[in-house]
Amino acid sequence: MSKTIMIVDDEADLRKLMDFNLRNAGFKTILAENGVEAIKLAQLKPDLIVLDLMLPDVQGTDVCRELKRAEATRDIPVLILSARGDEIDRVVGFELGAEDYVVKPFSVRELILRINAILKRSKSATPENEAVAADMTFGAIRIDHTRHRVWVNEKELTLTALEFKLLATFISRKGRVQTRERLLDDVWGIDVGVTTRTVDTHVKRLREKLGKKARYVETVRGVGYRFAEKPDG
Repeated sequence: MSKTIMIVDDEADLRKLMDFNLRNAGFKTILAENGVEAIKLAQLKPDLIVLDLMLPDVQGTDVCRELKRAEATRDIPVLILSARGDEIDRVVGFELGAEDYVVKPFSVRELILRINAILKRSKSATPENEAVAADMTFGAIRIDHTRHRVWVNEKELTLTALEFKLLATFISRKGRVQTRERLLDDVWGIDVGVTTRTVDTHVKRLREKLGKKARYVETVRGVGYRFAEKPDG
């Protein structure tokens, strides 16, 4: 079944270019030319949203924040498009909850590769090549892979697909050091323009959501991260 991609961009020519190429790649598309329209059309539940940051009415950052805040749209992956390519801009995009960040001008082929990579992660947000049960428990943390849900002390957390897969990867490899490069390979699954700083940004967001249980995610200086081997209650 074809996946549906929503394209949000106020540049008509670019919007048409992406629409043409995504349809040729087998996707269905929904088009929006401003932020208000994007938030409204997101209720149609596209499989992924390609979101330009420079919109005429509402900033793309605010659109992304609203989409990730609302229960009906928070699980829809967002790929940000922006002419701003500095590291701080990328970090802000990821901190808003975006799954990926592409700098303009961009290759349509690369965009489609990134979209496919995000959709693959969203479809199976579990560590690849490892046997993982439908339910996973580590102390007060409980993961339901089938329903893509996580609880800490029976309080449900709102995680993006990347955060979910990152947490599941950590727990399935508890006690073992994971380098940033290994996490990029196994969690992100694509390395086009993605840096190890991306890992740090997502770990920071995951820790914030885990609250007191953030201590389970240990930093191994100069190497990467390690999840605690045993829960402490």
